[in-house]
Amino acid sequence: MTDYSTDMTQAQGERRIAKGFFALCAFFVIAFLTGCSAIDAASEGISGITDYFRGGEDNAEPPSVLVEYPPEIKLEVVWKESVGVGADEQSLKLIPVIGSGKVLAADREGVVQARSLTTGNLVWETETELPLSGGPGLGVSSVILGSSNAEVVALNIETGEVMWKAAVSSEVLSVPVVGNGIVIVRTTDGSVFALDEKTGGKRWNYERTVPALSIRGTGSPLIVEDNVIGGYDNGKLMALRLADGKYSWETSIAIPKGRSEIERLVDLDVDPIVINGVIYVASYQGGIAAVSELDGDILWRNETISSHSGLSNDSRYLYLADSQSHVMQLDQRSGAALWKQKDLSQRRLTAPAAAYENYVVVGDLEGYVHWLSTTDGRQLGRVQVTEGPIDARPIVMDGTVYVYAKDGTLAAIKVR
Repeated sequence: MTDYSTDMTQAQGERRIAKGFFALCAFFVIAFLTGCSAIDAASEGISGITDYFRGGEDNAEPPSVLVEYPPEIKLEVVWKESVGVGADEQSLKLIPVIGSGKVLAADREGVVQARSLTTGNLVWETETELPLSGGPGLGVSSVILGSSNAEVVALNIETGEVMWKAAVSSEVLSVPVVGNGIVIVRTTDGSVFALDEKTGGKRWNYERTVPALSIRGTGSPLIVEDNVIGGYDNGKLMALRLADGKYSWETSIAIPKGRSEIERLVDLDVDPIVINGVIYVASYQGGIAAVSELDGDILWRNETISSHSGLSNDSRYLYLADSQSHVMQLDQRSGAALWKQKDLSQRRLTAPAAAYENYVVVGDLEGYVHWLSTTDGRQLGRVQVTEGPIDARPIVMDGTVYVYAKDGTLAAIKVR
């Protein structure tokens, strides 16, 4: 290996906060009784607790200072625009998405914009008047978003006109996905809703309890063939039938370990990806696994990796940023790490953009976008598009990288 060194009801919210508080108290009691070893064992769990209450990661170590190096590539910010207030300093799942020849993004105050891919010029803008928290997701002719007040809204992708609104059970902190005319929405109380893409009418819903303590966030579901596949806060990956929501299969990706609730956090908040019949998913404190799309059989598991940002891939490898913001390349066939880039440690990196050409691209907490080599992970170049954090995965289209920061900055960047 080469090493280059919410919107739930008030009562629900109060119950979860109380449970989280007691779990935190339990941690300090354990730490007092057992000494430093308990603190070491649960240091990463404390970061998860902070995520839950504050909506942001609190690293024990400070972010690495960026070191100057001779850039190997020249980067150009082609255009840069603003999408309202962005996430408004909150931990949400508002991301950029490309569809119908436009890049679309939304802000916390309900603004949704469609902009030209090449110039950034505004094509349309819609005020939904909702506290948006998840999306947009793309349908055949629609743009779907979820909100913190338990509503889902669909817009016409060409005009931005509101097509319908539908109520769900709680806050949406994942990106809605669409398949076969069905919109799948996951909510923070563990429910999955299937809505009609044209009308918003409910087709079915599936309910599952969530643990008393979990990291804020919900992985977006994945539609594969006739199944809806998603990871849960208990470390399990489950497949439901797209047509009716009936159970298909379930498998344990991450096995909870330890004596306290903090030590046993194994959230599957990372969006799974599928490649040639194999589903890849990472977990917080529970490793990464490859699973058969057909029946959920575990093909391999690497328990040494903890991640809650996301995965990407090229034809042979997987790429991820782990919980320490070390960027890694893994073999798709075995899960073995081939290189690890540590120079950006604790910079709260995004999930890597899908590898293109010979590049892996990540954003960080200070608005920098970094290009790394797929060969060995070395830094090739970087550019700062804003001073605020970027937490949405960059997306790539025709050699251009699009990034969306939490302050609402939307930018397009190219290698020249």
